[in-house]
Amino acid sequence: MDSIRVSTLSKSFGETKVLKDISFSIGKGEIIGLIGPSGSGKTTVVKTIIGMEKADQGEVLVQGQRMPDRLTLNQVGYMAQSDALYMELSALQQLNFFSKLYGVPKNRRKQRISECMRLVDLESDLSKKVMNYSGGMKRRLSLALALLHEPEILVLDEPTVGIDPRLRKQIWEKLQVLKQQGGSILVTTHVMDEAEKCDRLVLLLEGSVLAAGTPQELKEQFNTGSIEDIFLLKKAGEKE
Repeated sequence: MDSIRVSTLSKSFGETKVLKDISFSIGKGEIIGLIGPSGSGKTTVVKTIIGMEKADQGEVLVQGQRMPDRLTLNQVGYMAQSDALYMELSALQQLNFFSKLYGVPKNRRKQRISECMRLVDLESDLSKKVMNYSGGMKRRLSLALALLHEPEILVLDEPTVGIDPRLRKQIWEKLQVLKQQGGSILVTTHVMDEAEKCDRLVLLLEGSVLAAGTPQELKEQFNTGSIEDIFLLKKAGEKE
């Protein structure tokens, strides 16, 4: 059974059709990259997967359950493109709150908080209020929250925006470990070297799937040396 299956997903906002018959799946132990320029529909796909948006047509199954489904959502670690944090609370207060919300066992909470904050290099800032965090620190805290309950599925919308190269490398190493442990990970990104780290890519353009496959398969299909060039070739073809 696929961890996530998106089938013929369509979505409009008013007269604007933002998703057009989108289909793809994510298996266990797999990292899928959802790649495309701004406005291509990536975040709308992500929000539909976790039940924040309702599709006009099609369906999303997570662990075999049609979304939205509250119990199934507890198995998903979600990191939004914009940070949803409580500014008045310290990082530790937020992590404790969400560990209880996610059902992290009491005897595991302190260890999990330490592990997640070490990964994102924020251990020394646990007591600091989030309002005093920089933008990059807030992104890192959001990622720590997504990982806190050791979910089987991760849905990460632009997780490394504002994060320095050293930490990006560290985070991707962690994602690879989670994949090897059988986790399923969906990542949206604008960073093309991150796209190369994914097992498979789904390329979105103007709300439609332009192509899907491994990074190498896609470069061979479009006879180009990089994933970014595929979008440039597509745009150049439209102008001719």
